[in-house]
Amino acid sequence: MFRFPAYAARVGIVVLSGISVAGCQGLSKEGPTAQEIKSKAAVTVTGARTKTIFDYVLIDVDGDAVNQFGTLPKGSLFGTFGNAKSKAAQLKLGVGDVVQVTIFEAQTGGLFIPTDAGARPGNYVTFPAQQIDGEGKLTVPYAGPINFAGRSIIDVQNEIADKLSNRAIEPQVMITLANQRSSQVSVVGDVRSASRIDINPAGDRIIDVLARAGGPASPGYETYVTLERGRSKSTMYFDDILSDANENIFVHPDDTIYVYREAESFLAFGATNSGNTGASTKIDFGSSHITLAEGIAKMGGLDDTRADAKKVFIYRVMDRDQLSHAKVDLKRFAANQKSIPVIFQIDFRNPSAYFAAQNFSLANKDIVYVDNSGSYELTKFLSLVTNVTSTVTNSANAVSAVRSGREAVRNFND
Repeated sequence: MFRFPAYAARVGIVVLSGISVAGCQGLSKEGPTAQEIKSKAAVTVTGARTKTIFDYVLIDVDGDAVNQFGTLPKGSLFGTFGNAKSKAAQLKLGVGDVVQVTIFEAQTGGLFIPTDAGARPGNYVTFPAQQIDGEGKLTVPYAGPINFAGRSIIDVQNEIADKLSNRAIEPQVMITLANQRSSQVSVVGDVRSASRIDINPAGDRIIDVLARAGGPASPGYETYVTLERGRSKSTMYFDDILSDANENIFVHPDDTIYVYREAESFLAFGATNSGNTGASTKIDFGSSHITLAEGIAKMGGLDDTRADAKKVFIYRVMDRDQLSHAKVDLKRFAANQKSIPVIFQIDFRNPSAYFAAQNFSLANKDIVYVDNSGSYELTKFLSLVTNVTSTVTNSANAVSAVRSGREAVRNFND
């Protein structure tokens, strides 16, 4: 076992102590020390030193892990509002709509068409446009108040004709929607022209409505679209809606479409070449999806001098249901804990790991950590030992020089 000589140890302590004292006088500090923060606290709450901060699941990335967790779950507009709900909505009349009622009679001399109808442009009469009131009603001459709101145009036409049938001559009714205000959808957020948009009676889809709002103001791979209908809500990437026709569903009256931008990213820590400096960094996806292989390439790869290729970890918080579906034992976690911390480990010394990395998607806010290799830690230790040995040797030489100087001075004085 290596031992420092006793005198060298004493000299080193003396010299280093002197350097330490001198250094403390010359160095500045911008804030309090950790010891000051701890000592001046009114109350200190400490945790168990030996316990992990969070319990987590550790999963090796192999073929099964790629199949179960390699593809990220995503929202689906069709899955939430699909099937029958994906058909174009049958528009109904509503409060605020402005309508115009026209009544035809079979011949002159009836309720609306006088005997001298030859002087008229036709055998019909058109009433001024009226707005459906707050109670959803509108008054038609000789038919009285009619409930319009929540009904189709054909249904209301038939009711008016029925109420006039005993007074007019074979009346026929036609209702024209002059101004539609009840069948609208709200488009808000990161679009070029946020507004309430009238729904086309033939049906408008998500992309149609967004186009009429000027389209997203940000790149599609950074744009999310949320559709809210009643108490149901679903969110998808704009690019995913474009790529899958099933997701481009019909909108319904009173839907709210919220568009927002979120640039997805992950964090790189440890023995990487991030930014060509080896520093930990935040890296943007630059697309709607990115694999682990692409993420490592964006990090500049693993640092050959430091990294342990067998110990690459991905930190992620996952939904409990997804882990349960994959038969992961979660008995150690509380039953009401919906989000479970997970660490994936991949061994890049295994040639097939690169295929797995090509099919394993990174999630937003993932942390990729590359551990240092054992040889690098040994190199750091040996470097420390070399520095300490050099310091002690230099200190011994310095003390010897001081003693020689003192001896020379004593001889000179004598």
